[in-house]
Amino acid sequence: MRNPYESVRANPLQLVKAKNRQDDSSNEEIQNDMVGKLMKKLFTVRIILFMRGIFMELITSKVMIISSFLLVITMIETLAYSTRISGARVKLIATAISLFSTLVVVSRLSTTIQQPLTAKLIAEAPDINRLHFIEEQYRILMGLTSIGVLLGIFLFPTFINVFSRAIVQLSNERGSMITLFFKFFNIEGFKKVLKCFRLPRFTYLKGITLKTIPKRLFVINIIISAIFTTGVLSSIYASLLVPKDYAQAALMSSGIINGIATILLTLFIDPKASVLADRVMKNQIDYIYLKSYTLTMVSSKFLGTIVAQFLFIPAAYYVAWFAKWI
Repeated sequence: MRNPYESVRANPLQLVKAKNRQDDSSNEEIQNDMVGKLMKKLFTVRIILFMRGIFMELITSKVMIISSFLLVITMIETLAYSTRISGARVKLIATAISLFSTLVVVSRLSTTIQQPLTAKLIAEAPDINRLHFIEEQYRILMGLTSIGVLLGIFLFPTFINVFSRAIVQLSNERGSMITLFFKFFNIEGFKKVLKCFRLPRFTYLKGITLKTIPKRLFVINIIISAIFTTGVLSSIYASLLVPKDYAQAALMSSGIINGIATILLTLFIDPKASVLADRVMKNQIDYIYLKSYTLTMVSSKFLGTIVAQFLFIPAAYYVAWFAKWI
């Protein structure tokens, strides 16, 4: 039988040419591979630069100021839920509720101050693609609200200790918030706060089960938190969707929205929390139920800020419709 490579062996020149063709094809493959990788890198760099440019346009100095404001406000609101646990620990639940109410009032006032700053972002938005630009900025602010809740959850064990001391001090000062403020807001006060620092641990969740978690309150608080998070922003955004004659009506609707959320909070959340704290103090139910309630409130608050991202635009169109209807 004839060897197929016999002619190649008989002609060394053909062998050299065949080898050169193989080398050329392999070099071409290497070059194509290098060009493909280079194009991918250039495409990635362009995308990064493009996204960075958009991000830098969205994150203005005012957005940074408002974001910092929202971060602190939301963190305070989240930490306020730890006051009842602190009050149960030191057996001063009425004083704890007073401290809780003060923190909530401060956060609500801060939200009111933040509203005109947020509305002013409209004046600085570009004329091209204005609605989308404002929407992205407001979504960033809502995202910062979620981060504020997470920071509050992280500092929760620390402020249980801080508020325990603050409640005892407030009781000793016969309810003087001003005296309490000056005792804590100084160098010595900050040192005491640092000594109270505790990292969150999974042991805190020990004993908490689905049975101890109030499921209805969990759902209700998600709705309330979502309304509070998106209420002001949706109203401001709605003022861009309606004719100028209705813009003021849309802006003022935020008070109605937040008012409804406050009524829901007062009717369904606060009474349950107060009764629960009293029953724990009287040893009618276990302390674990108060911890479960607190976990329910902070976790549902975080989920509420996430739900707000989905409600933002539908709520804005609803407010726009309401502004025209009234």
